[in-house]
Amino acid sequence: MPKSAPDLTVPTRDRLLDAFAELLVEGGERSATLDAVAAAAAVSKGGLLYHFASKDALIDGMLARLDALANEDAENIRTAPAGPIDYLIRTSVHTGSPLDRAYIAGSRLAQGRDLRAMQVLSDIRRRWLQVIEDAVHDPDTAQAIMLISDGLYVNSSLAENDLRAEDGAAMDRLIGVIDRLLPRP
Repeated sequence: MPKSAPDLTVPTRDRLLDAFAELLVEGGERSATLDAVAAAAAVSKGGLLYHFASKDALIDGMLARLDALANEDAENIRTAPAGPIDYLIRTSVHTGSPLDRAYIAGSRLAQGRDLRAMQVLSDIRRRWLQVIEDAVHDPDTAQAIMLISDGLYVNSSLAENDLRAEDGAAMDRLIGVIDRLLPRP
């Protein structure tokens, strides 16, 4: 069950996707029934079915949202004023952002072997990796940077993490270490 009452000023379709993601994050796919999603979004089941005719349609909607958020993030990485690596690393900690929630919800579906979720998550990671490869011009170094990013994210998502986004000095030190990995011209 979502932690707070839904904001009824948010469009119904978005409330349904928010509720579905929250249920997936908090309790996994089994807890995210159509009845539970409708109740969590403060929508009748008929209202849910008006927007999403089936659970598959709801999954497709949530994955489309995840993909759109990740596309936006890839562009933010690519165009970051301080550079792609700096942006990627500083944003590789869980903050509860809409992208974080959608990503974890998609991961929960992938854990249940949903092939669509597995494909979307794979495509997202490939997209982020390509942005980093374009920045460093070395696929092996780009892969190492992505693995550092992945580790930061998992650690901050699942455990109490000593490294937080707001700890600028610690992030600066980590980015300095990564900078030493970069190939020199």
